[in-house]
Amino acid sequence: MKADKFFKKIIDKIRLLSHKDRESYLLLYSILGFVPGSLRPYKMAMTHSSSTAGKLGCNERLEFLGDAVLSSVTADFLYSRFRREREGFLSKSRSNLVCRERLNELAVEIGLDRFVHACGDTNKHNSYIYGNALEALIGAIYIDKGYKHCRMFLLEKVFSRLDNIESVVRLDKNYKSRLLEWSQKQHRKVDFKMVHEEQRAEGAFFISEALLDGEPIGRGEGFSKRESQQNAAREALEKLG
Repeated sequence: MKADKFFKKIIDKIRLLSHKDRESYLLLYSILGFVPGSLRPYKMAMTHSSSTAGKLGCNERLEFLGDAVLSSVTADFLYSRFRREREGFLSKSRSNLVCRERLNELAVEIGLDRFVHACGDTNKHNSYIYGNALEALIGAIYIDKGYKHCRMFLLEKVFSRLDNIESVVRLDKNYKSRLLEWSQKQHRKVDFKMVHEEQRAEGAFFISEALLDGEPIGRGEGFSKRESQQNAAREALEKLG
C-alpha cells in the first residue's frame, strides 16, 4: 500500500510538470496532497466577496457547501474516534473542533493565506477570512473530487495538525454559555447589548457589551453578532476570575 502511494505521487508530479498551468497546479498540490481536476472551483474558493480580482464570482456559495461537508466529515470522524461518548459530547466536540477561530488558524498553517484574494487589510482584524476560505476550499474539493477526497484532505492535511485531538474537543470555549451558567448559579442577571455596527470591506462589523445586573462588565468585537458577544463574555469571565 505504501509503495502504491509512493509511485502515485511520482506519477502525479510528472503530470503536474507537463501541465501548461503547472505553477498553479503545483501550489495547489502542495496544499491538497492530490492533483486537482480543474482549477476553476479552487480559484473561486480563494476569492473573497470584497475582491475585484475574480471574474468567476466569490467564494460564498462554496463556503456554504464546504461548511456542510466539513460538518459531515467531522461528525463521522468523532463518531468513530469516541465510540462510548453520548450525542451531547459529540455535538459539543464538533463545535470545538471546527470553530471559526480554529479554522482560521488551520487555514494559515496550511498556507491558504497566500492565495486568498480580498480587499483591505485582512490581518488587521480577526475576520476569519482564511477560515471561511478553508470551508470554500472544502466545497471546491467536493465539486472536483467528491466526499472521499474531502475526508482524506481533512484527516491527513488539516486535523493531523492538531497536536492533541482529545484536549481540543474537550476544551470549552463557549464563553457566553459559561457566563450564563455562572450567573444562574450566583443568581445574577446577564444580558448582551450590541452597541455598534458598521459595514467594512471585510463585511459587517459588530461591538457588543456583556451586562451584569445592568452594568457593563465586558466588551467584544467581531464580524458577527455571535463573535462579538463571545468576546464580550470572555472579557467578563476574565474580570470575574
